This record gives sequence, C-alpha cells and structure tokens, in this order.
Amino acid sequence: MKITLANEQLLLLPQKAVYWPREGMLIIADIHFGKAASFRALGVPVPGGTTSANLGALDVLLAQYEVRHIMFLGDFLHARAAHAHATLMAMLAWRARHPHLRLTLVRGNHDMHAGDPPAQLDIAMVDEPHVVGPFAFCHHPDVLVPSYVLAGHVHPVYRLRSGWESLLLPCFLIGAERMVLPSFGAFTGGHPVAPQPGERMCVSSGEAVLEIPLPSA
Repeated sequence: MKITLANEQLLLLPQKAVYWPREGMLIIADIHFGKAASFRALGVPVPGGTTSANLGALDVLLAQYEVRHIMFLGDFLHARAAHAHATLMAMLAWRARHPHLRLTLVRGNHDMHAGDPPAQLDIAMVDEPHVVGPFAFCHHPDVLVPSYVLAGHVHPVYRLRSGWESLLLPCFLIGAERMVLPSFGAFTGGHPVAPQPGERMCVSSGEAVLEIPLPSA
C-alpha cells in the first residue's frame, strides 16, 4: 500500500514493514531476536525457530525490494539471554550473506537491557531520535521532534469484528505527526490500539495491507 508522509512516498508492506523507495531503506520495528531463547532460559517451554523465521522474513523482503539499508526501530535483541550461541551464529551467518547491506539500530528499551549486538554484525548504533531526511526514526512514539516520527514499541494490533467473531491483525497507526509500525518479529504478540481522531488505521492480513474505514470525529 502506497502512502505519502512528509512529502515522501512509502510502501506499507504486508510483512509488517515499511519500504522507503528513494533511500532503498527497509524499516523494521521490534524484531526481538532471541525472545524465545530468553523464555527457554527461564524454563518456559516455548518452541524454537523464531530467529530463523525472522531472518527468513528479512530475506523475503530483500529478494523483493532494492534494499540498501535496514533501519531497525529498537528492540533488536530481546534480553541478555538473546546472546545465546545458536542465536548469534544464525545472525552472523545471515550477515555474511549480506556483507554490503547497511544496518542501523535505534536503541530501544530492550536493547538497553540486552546490550548492543556483537560488533561482527556491523550494525551502526544510534539513539532516538535519529533523523534522516524528513523522518525521525525512534523506538518510542512519543518523542517530541519537529520531524515526522516513525516508531515502534507498541506492537499495535487492531480487532476486527463481525457479529460474534473477531480477529486481531497487526496494524500501522498513522497520524499527522507520527506513524507506529507493527512488530516485525515472530513470537512478539501485540497490543490492541484504538485510533485517535484524525488517525488512519491500516491492517495487514499477511498478504495485503488494507485501510480500515473509521468513523469521523
């Protein structure tokens, strides 16, 4: 789905990411590498494979779009337990397949606790707000800056209802001064949101992004 924000064309992707064609930039929020490993380290019996799923999802997008730069909007690693050997080896193998890809991580709240990713991943580490062109790339949506904010943190989902049935879908919450992206990562969950007057709501079915008609204020 094409939208224009701050006089720039962006693509909202069904894979819960944003693509900025002019910059060849893929924008990813809340990938949470190692979350399942962190839960298993605490004795919670959750399935493995989420790191591979995240890396595979990135590869699908890299094959579809001309990506020169990935901007991660915080929460790259879930916790210190995300530094598990298997998790790091998988990420390093992925990085070796994409040596010329520029990676930037805007530190989020989980990154503060997990620590920076290994230097071998060659990720530029920045704090919010990180301004590129008309956009301020942030983790938290409530950062006050003159630029248009692209952020994550919330993991927004929207509940669609039909009679007695309902369905939670990841969504992009778009306002006059900010857009909140859905969580990209596998096994990250979501937080139901209610749009405020003047905001737009676009949900992802996994195959398409559709705007939800909202009542006027």
